[in-house]
Amino acid sequence: MSIETVLDKIDANLPEATERLFDLLRIKSISTDPAYAADCAKAADWLAAELSALGFDAAARATPGHPMVVGHAGGSGRHLLFYGHYDVQPVDPLDLWHRDPFDPAIEDTPKGKVIRGRGASDDKGQLMTFIEACRAWKAVHGTLPGRLTVLLEGEEESGSPSLAPFLKDHADELAADLVLVCDTGLFDDRSPAIEMMLRGILALEIVIRGADRDLHSGLYGGPAINPIRVLTRILSDLHDDDGRITLPGFYDDVDELPDDVRAQWQRLNFNHERFLEAVGLSVPAGEQDRTPLEMVWSRPTLDVNGIAGGYAGAGFKTVLPAEARAKLSFRLVSRQDSRKIEEAFRAYVASQLPADCTAEITTAVAAPAAVNDLSDPAFELARAALAEEWQLPASYTGSGGSIPVVSLFKSILGLDSLMVGFGRNSDQIHSPNEKYDVESFHKGMRSWARILHALNA
Repeated sequence: MSIETVLDKIDANLPEATERLFDLLRIKSISTDPAYAADCAKAADWLAAELSALGFDAAARATPGHPMVVGHAGGSGRHLLFYGHYDVQPVDPLDLWHRDPFDPAIEDTPKGKVIRGRGASDDKGQLMTFIEACRAWKAVHGTLPGRLTVLLEGEEESGSPSLAPFLKDHADELAADLVLVCDTGLFDDRSPAIEMMLRGILALEIVIRGADRDLHSGLYGGPAINPIRVLTRILSDLHDDDGRITLPGFYDDVDELPDDVRAQWQRLNFNHERFLEAVGLSVPAGEQDRTPLEMVWSRPTLDVNGIAGGYAGAGFKTVLPAEARAKLSFRLVSRQDSRKIEEAFRAYVASQLPADCTAEITTAVAAPAAVNDLSDPAFELARAALAEEWQLPASYTGSGGSIPVVSLFKSILGLDSLMVGFGRNSDQIHSPNEKYDVESFHKGMRSWARILHALNA
C-alpha cells in the first residue's frame, strides 16, 4: 500500500484542514476558569462530531470536570491509543496580544507563515495533525489506518484532576499496545525528535521552627538558635563541590544513558555555551562530569525554589525569627521513587536538626519519571518515518520537564508512549501571541500519515 496518495491528499486539502483548525481555535476552551465550562463542552462536542464523521465510534464523556472525548475505530494491526488535549491556557494579559486570541489567522513572519491564536500549538494544532492525517487516509483508502482509539482530554492545562480516575475506570476500554502523544516539539526548530524520557518531580516544603516567637537579637542573639541558620546549613550541604546531590542512596536507581542514545545526543551539536549565554550565565553548575544536555534531559536535580524567614521588608528589624521555610523540587529520572527520595530527605533533615528545633516537611507534588522501552520496533519505525518526511535525522531526545499523563499511561495502563510533536521553542505557548508554524501543521499531518503507514505495514 503506497503512502504517496495519502500525502498528496494532505497537500491538496491543506486549506480545508487549516479552516477546520480555525473552527476549533475559535472555541474558548479555557479549562482553569469555570466561566468557560460551556466552551470546553462545546470543544469536546466539536471533536466528537469530527471523529464520528471520520468513522470513529466517538462521544464526549462526562467527568467531574470537563469532558473526555473517546473514539474507537476497528481494524487490524497494532492497537494504537492517541492522546491530545483540547483545553487551553488563559489569555491574560490580553493587551499584549496583537489580535484577538480566539480569532485565528495566518500571518507572514520573517521565518515563514504561522497560525496565530491561543491553542494553535498547545495542543489544538498538534492534535489536529493526527486527525487530519486520519481524514486523508480515509479519503484515499475508505478505511481508517488500523485499529485506533483516540482520547482527548479537557483538563491538561489545569492539572488533569479527572484523568487518573477516568483511566482507572475505563482501563479495559482504553487497553492498547502503544500510546501516541502529540504534545511535544521539534529539536532546534527543524529536526524531528521522539522524546524517550521525561523527568519526574517531587516538590516539598520544609519549615524549621525554633523559639515560640520572634526574638530580639540584642537580648537573645548567641544563646537562642536561629532557624534561618539551621535551614541554610541543611540546604547548603545537599550538594557537594562537584554538583552531586549528597542524599544517601539518591543515585541508586539512576540508570546510565545507553551508548547509542548518548551518541545521538552528541550528533545534535547542541551549543552548551549559547544555552547558558542566552540567560546571562556561562558556567554549568550541575554534575561536573556531565554535559548540560545530559543535566537537563537524563540526570536528576535538586533545587531550592524559594526561601523565607525573618524580616525582609524595607528598613531593618533585628530579630531572630521563630521559623524559616524553603520550597524545594527534585527532578527525578529512570527508576527513582519519589517516596524513597522523600524518606531520604526526611532522614537527612532529622540528622541535622539541633536541640530546640523541629522540622515540618510537606509534599506538594510527586510524579515519577517516564522512560519508554525503545526495544519496541515501533520507535525505530517512527524514527525512520520522521526522517523521511523532514529529510533530517530523527533523534531520541529527553525532556527536563514532566508530562504527568505519560506517567499515568505507564502506571495505570502499562503502556509506553511514542511522543512525537511538531511545536517549536518560538511558539510562545502559554504566552500572548501563541503561534504554530504552517510548516509544522502541514508536515505534522504528513508525518503522522507516514508513522501510521509504517506501524501498520
